[in-house]
Amino acid sequence: MKDSYEFEVICKNAIINYYNNSAEITDNFKIGIKDVYVVWMCKTLQNSKALLSTNANDGMYYELTYNGDKKELYMDAYKKWQNIKLEEKNFDNVVHINELEGKDKE
Repeated sequence: MKDSYEFEVICKNAIINYYNNSAEITDNFKIGIKDVYVVWMCKTLQNSKALLSTNANDGMYYELTYNGDKKELYMDAYKKWQNIKLEEKNFDNVVHINELEGKDKE
C-alpha cells in the first residue's frame, strides 16, 4: 500500500461493495464514494486501521485493518444499537468485586 490516501480509497470501496451487495433490495438505495466518510484513521509501521461510516440511515459503522505483513485487509461491520448520555455526576467509579456481596444469596 503506497499511502494513507490509497488505504482510504480501498476502505471506502470495500464498504460500498459490502453495503450495495448486502442491503435489502426493497430499500432501493445504493451508496457511492461520497456517501462513505472516515471517522478515524491511523498508520503504524506497515499496518493501517480506519473507522468509517456512511450516510445510510442504518446505524452501521465499519472497522478496517490492513495487515502489511500478510497484505490482507480485514473488515468488521458493526451496528449501533443505542446512544445513551451518561452525565459525569452519575458516573460509577467504584470497582464492584462481587455484586452479591452483602446480599442474601438464593
